[in-house]
Amino acid sequence: MFATLGRFINQKSQKISSAAIIVAFFGLVSRLLGLWRDRLLAGQFGASRTLDIYYAAFKIPDLIYNLLIVGAISSAFLPVFYEYLTKDKDEAWRFAANVLNVLILALVIFSAILILFVPQLIYLVAPGFDDASRELTVNISRILFLSPLLLGISALASALLQAFSRFLISSLAPVFYNLGIIFGIAYLAPRYGIWGLAYGVILGALLHFLIQIPSLFNIGFRFRRLLNFKEPGLIKMVKLWLPRTLGLFAFQINSIVSIAIASVLASGSISIFNFADNLRWVPIGIVGVAFSTAAFPAMSLAYAQGKKELFLKQFSLAVKQVLLIVVPLSVFIFVFRTQIVKIILGIGNFNLQNVQLTAAALGLFSFGIFAAALLPLFTRAFFALHNTKTPVLINVFSMVLNIILSFGLVWYFAGYTDISPILGLPLAITIASIVNLLWQWVALKKYLTTNTNRAIN
Repeated sequence: MFATLGRFINQKSQKISSAAIIVAFFGLVSRLLGLWRDRLLAGQFGASRTLDIYYAAFKIPDLIYNLLIVGAISSAFLPVFYEYLTKDKDEAWRFAANVLNVLILALVIFSAILILFVPQLIYLVAPGFDDASRELTVNISRILFLSPLLLGISALASALLQAFSRFLISSLAPVFYNLGIIFGIAYLAPRYGIWGLAYGVILGALLHFLIQIPSLFNIGFRFRRLLNFKEPGLIKMVKLWLPRTLGLFAFQINSIVSIAIASVLASGSISIFNFADNLRWVPIGIVGVAFSTAAFPAMSLAYAQGKKELFLKQFSLAVKQVLLIVVPLSVFIFVFRTQIVKIILGIGNFNLQNVQLTAAALGLFSFGIFAAALLPLFTRAFFALHNTKTPVLINVFSMVLNIILSFGLVWYFAGYTDISPILGLPLAITIASIVNLLWQWVALKKYLTTNTNRAIN
């Protein structure tokens, strides 16, 4: 039985569509668990300052994870790893082991430095908090710095499994991450309060890592005592990573600015914004991220092999499939936004006013879901072409636009209308996302037309 289970877990996904189905299915499971997590948080804490502290404490560890891990792994590692793999499999494994060791060292160093400056950073993240709230946020944030280290190792494992078309187990990892957090909310928070939430996050990150280890060894990976900063592949990876990091930094700045603005509004504003944002990410994660994750290895391999027509075919098909699913979902979310929020979050301490405000924010978010769902696919198409600069520049412009709109709309709603000022944040993000997508579409169409003599339909 265990042998059969092992073969099932480690089976390869041969097509983008089948891989996308696997990623989407477990993405759905993970998102449903995420909704259950939010339901438990809403019922237990409501839209409160305590929950605001929990979300604010996440921001600095999230910054480390997104800059060092998401940037390095999603944009830089796989294309370079494929180049090694097409030439020499053993050298590819040596490269992967070296990247892992360098990654761990970088995470430890950066985390240690930022832990020292967490008080100053939290002041920037949540300027509206009083001294007691800020101190608690600092302490919670320091505990959460264990999470990027565990998730960083796990992210590299996921990338390697995806490189060998083992999408099943890498898609299961986020499910276990959410289960760990849910355990913290349900069993640790009643006893330890907000600290229980932090312990649940660490447990989830540990499970995210451990679940992938057997399959990682199954495909051939072995730990090696390597730490070569001069390895050509590592240098190339860093060159690809740096522009992507700038783009991710822009995204993180957007997130931090949103939290900072919400912190000076009424207590619970951060929670309202995050609940609506998490609901927005359900279709984005299930569809947009699933197809971009599944298509990226195939697009990278097609480009590495010089098959530009195949690259274009895979990309165009993925775009059509994402739109076919996401557009009807967006309409559904807008029409039934209040019912969705009430069913998922409307229990316990999450009162009717919280439901109405979250539903209004979700309604504004729904107009930009199609853009947010396509952006990962467009961005990864650029990455597969080893072009990280173009999407980064566009993301930086979108960051500036979003910040200007966020301050402007919140100020306008607060001073000149009866609209809750927190609604300025989702409206700003929606506008910036649509502008970002349109610009990336024009840039990618121009690039593909020039290099393949064909345009995107």
